[in-house]
Amino acid sequence: MNYQTEKEMMTMSNSSLVNYTRLSPNHSGQRTHSIDRISPHCVVGQCSVETLGNIFAPTSRQASCNYGIGGDGRVGMYVEEKNRSWCTSSSANDQRAVTIECASDATAPYAFRDVVYNKLVDLCVDICKRNGKKKLLWISNKNKALSYEPKSDEMLLTVHRWYANKSCPGDWLMARMDDLAAKVTARLGGSSSGSGSTTASSQLYRVRKTANDAKTQVGAYKKLSNAKKAADEHPGYAVFDESGVKVYPVSEAAVTPAKKSYTVMITASVLNVRRKPTTNSAIETQVRKGEVYTIVDESSDGKWGKLKSGAGWISLAYTRRK
Repeated sequence: MNYQTEKEMMTMSNSSLVNYTRLSPNHSGQRTHSIDRISPHCVVGQCSVETLGNIFAPTSRQASCNYGIGGDGRVGMYVEEKNRSWCTSSSANDQRAVTIECASDATAPYAFRDVVYNKLVDLCVDICKRNGKKKLLWISNKNKALSYEPKSDEMLLTVHRWYANKSCPGDWLMARMDDLAAKVTARLGGSSSGSGSTTASSQLYRVRKTANDAKTQVGAYKKLSNAKKAADEHPGYAVFDESGVKVYPVSEAAVTPAKKSYTVMITASVLNVRRKPTTNSAIETQVRKGEVYTIVDESSDGKWGKLKSGAGWISLAYTRRK
């Protein structure tokens, strides 16, 4: 096992791309494993790095991440890289992964803005360089990925949905994980072929009507681009990875929204997020004008909306429904 020595811990650095810092108390202290994974997440809201800082500030939140990327592409830091964040519902993964929350659309497939995705590439390159990695790997098969031990110059991508019943990081990013790995590896000067390829060498993308309907398969491709082309040439067909996950095309119906869910834009300059739907309740965090969030429930009088993130309730009087 690749455990961190005290000397290695002392020399671990943080990203120079950080624009905003608000350290969260929600972490487990120094890692017990060297960094060899990166876990990108979707926030489910086009929020700012300041709002992310507010969300992770209370100890009651019991969650955090190392970095966050706001809707404008700015980078926030909430847990130093040397420390283990609480982000992927897996202590084992968080011990060895740099976790990154990325602003996204509030509804499925939780798409990122171009500026956010491009910054994610930049941040992954920076993390890999500072940790001595020359390749970023994406292995879509969960069991193969989690049993793979990266070489000393390799970094592995992992996702939240592997550890919990969640859609995170959203189908939009899941369909681009191989692209993320390839872009980062290219900038690191690493090779995208051989045993250390950016995707598993045995990975095949299957073009079928449904994941389990092998009789309708028209082909299996090593390159996702070729699989997408074949799917486009066969109406009603889609591309599935080895785990049976549909990676193309991705529709907004791929992840069923919660009952009564809808999105709102914040119209007040600053709006308090409260633990319960009343002004007498404790303030958990704050959200800001222009940010977009998903409401998954309403108070009995319809005046308060519950945020999908679980951060709390907001007054709907200071929002505009989208």
